[in-house]
Amino acid sequence: MDQRDRNIILIGMMGTGKSTAGHLIAQQLGYTLLDLDREIEKAVGKSIPAMFESEGEAFFRNAESAVLDRVLGRRRLVIATGGGAVLRKENCELMSQKGWVAALTADETSIIDRVRGDSGRPLLAGDNLEERVRQLMEERRDCYRFAHVTVDTTGRSAHEVALEVLAHYRG
Repeated sequence: MDQRDRNIILIGMMGTGKSTAGHLIAQQLGYTLLDLDREIEKAVGKSIPAMFESEGEAFFRNAESAVLDRVLGRRRLVIATGGGAVLRKENCELMSQKGWVAALTADETSIIDRVRGDSGRPLLAGDNLEERVRQLMEERRDCYRFAHVTVDTTGRSAHEVALEVLAHYRG
């Protein structure tokens, strides 16, 4: 496949700017932005919080893997994944084989500031947001290492992040 037709897959913790930067990257390339979480919701017919509540996380992760596999059959997409899409080895292998993967990172304080007040994140529901973010960051610390490039979004605009991802993508 021609490098210019490859999907760009954005991975990283929630709150690292995957959707925001992804929109700008897709715009620059004339690609379609695909938010994996929205695609899962469409496929299942429920919101992610509702899936977690009624079916559990394992059900959601199965749906996530199935939808990821399906959308990676398309071309010229910028795919903004959910933060946990990397929890299954087969998802990571699929993303590496069928796309060009950029991991977006940010420091703990930035992530906490960005996700505070977002009720659509079931893994952050309840008290002590800071501790839950810290725990997720620790659990997932090594999960993003398979990416072709890593871009730190701390203190940077979505435009700056998009430009850096595009510079790496274009080689």
